[in-house]
Amino acid sequence: MIAALPMYDRPQTAAANDRLWQGMRVALGYGPESLSRDGDLWEIWQSPDLLLAQTCGYPFRTRLHPHVQLVGTPVLALPNCPPGQYCSVIVIRADDPRDTPEAFAAAPFAYNEALSQSGWAAPQNWAAARGFSFTNPVQTGAHRASAMAVAEGRADIAAIDALTWDILRAHDRFTDGLRVLARTDPTPALPYITARDRDPAPLFDALQTAIGALTQDDRTTLGITGVIRLPATDYLAVPNPPPPPPN
Repeated sequence: MIAALPMYDRPQTAAANDRLWQGMRVALGYGPESLSRDGDLWEIWQSPDLLLAQTCGYPFRTRLHPHVQLVGTPVLALPNCPPGQYCSVIVIRADDPRDTPEAFAAAPFAYNEALSQSGWAAPQNWAAARGFSFTNPVQTGAHRASAMAVAEGRADIAAIDALTWDILRAHDRFTDGLRVLARTDPTPALPYITARDRDPAPLFDALQTAIGALTQDDRTTLGITGVIRLPATDYLAVPNPPPPPPN
């Protein structure tokens, strides 16, 4: 069996993620001894041996949902986001005089991955609702790399998962040179999934128990306060923007 919590895993959060998994394993009464931190994410997400993993809403709605079971959705400690939802922060350099997102329509726009809800879909959908788009995309491969690209002047603007932004702000001093220009509209947060032939109900219950048993410090580190059930239709209703052009 495979368990993986890769989406907010970094050295400063790894121990808290490990304790979350151990709590879930105890509540379940079975499961792998440790989280998987190696291997291709698409292979993990689609493996018949998958017990639990967290994915992104965009991969879930475009490729994964016919092949996996939705276990639940985290409730994140984010302002102005309803339970089970999150958003992206749109960041620029602190000394950039431009004060509207539309002013960055043709500016170098750093994004992590083409199938990222927070890095690509959310900002493009948000911009489209306001009559423009970000037309000069620069792929970086990771949210942290996108933020750093803006800080170092290789891009002018980026969209970062709001929880990732909070984690970056807590641990990476280069973010002191950035500021939040806007926040996108909330959409369903990154879902927990399991293999298609598994019953998600006991996994949800065990995850709920494990989150509740975390210390306040661990909940703060992970930015999580609980887990709820959202229907898959909530994810599938989010629009898919045009893909970025090849780099």
